[in-house]
Amino acid sequence: MSERVRTSAEDDLFSVEGSIAIVTGGMGQLGKQFVKTLAERGARVAIFARHSFNAQTVAETFPRCAQNVIAVSVDITKKESLRKGLKIVMETWGVPDVLVNNAGLDTQPSAPPEVSGLFENFPEEVFREVVEVNLVGTFLACQVVGAEMAKAGRGSIINIGSIYGMLSPIQDIYAYKEKKTGIPFVKPVAYSASKSGVYNLTRYLATYWGAKGVRVNTLTPSGVWRSTQDAEFQANYCARMPMKRMAREDEYNGAIIFLASRASSYMTGSNMIIDGGWTAW
Repeated sequence: MSERVRTSAEDDLFSVEGSIAIVTGGMGQLGKQFVKTLAERGARVAIFARHSFNAQTVAETFPRCAQNVIAVSVDITKKESLRKGLKIVMETWGVPDVLVNNAGLDTQPSAPPEVSGLFENFPEEVFREVVEVNLVGTFLACQVVGAEMAKAGRGSIINIGSIYGMLSPIQDIYAYKEKKTGIPFVKPVAYSASKSGVYNLTRYLATYWGAKGVRVNTLTPSGVWRSTQDAEFQANYCARMPMKRMAREDEYNGAIIFLASRASSYMTGSNMIIDGGWTAW
C-alpha cells in the first residue's frame, strides 16, 4: 500500500489552512486582526459578537477573505446563546479546531468619572459587568466549545489576557487627567481582577484537558495604539515602555497563528507575553 503524499500545508508547521476557528469579539480592534490573519491563511472563521453583522458588513471588513468568514450573533455571558452559536458553526463546517477568547470590556482614559474614579467608589454593577464578560464569558465559551473539542480529541484554546491582569496598573500614567479636569482618573480594578482570573482558568483547563488533545494557552498583550487616544496618555504610556511605543494592532497576529497551528503542539498552560518589554522592568 503506497504512503499518502503530504500536502504543502501539512508540511508547514504554521499552517492553519482548513482549520475551523471561533473568535469572540471578532469585530473589535484586535479581534478583526485575529479573524483576518486566520481567514487569509485558509482557516474558516466564525465571529461571535453580541451585535448582528450581515454578510455585506463581513465582506467590507474582510475583503480578501470574506468567503472564509461568517458572523454569528452570540452573547458569551449566556450559555444557551453560545450553544446556539456553536451549533451553527458545527452545522456549517464542523467541530472547531481553534477558539480565541478575545471579547472583553475595558475602561479607556476617556471614560466618564462615574466608572473611572476612586476604588472606594467604584460601582459594584460595573465590576460585575466587566467580570461577567471578561472572566465568566471566557469560562462559558471554554465550557461549551472546549467540550466539543475534547470529544473530537483536538483543539487549541487561546485566552486573551492583559499586562494589567499580571501586574497592577501604573496609576501615574493617568494622573494628568486630574490636573486637566480636576477629577481623578483611576484605572479601575474590574479589568485587572477579571483578566487575572483568566490565567488560572487557562492553567486549570490545560491540565484538565491535556490528555484529551485540547491545548489551552494565554496570550498577553500590552497597550495597542488607537487614533482616539489623547497624546498625553500615549506619551506617558510610551515613556514607561522599554520599546518606547505602543503595539500596532497587527503585531499579535503571528502569535495567534503560532498558538493555533501545529507549531505550538507541545505548548499548553502557558502565558505568551508580547508586551514590548513592559513586564521586564
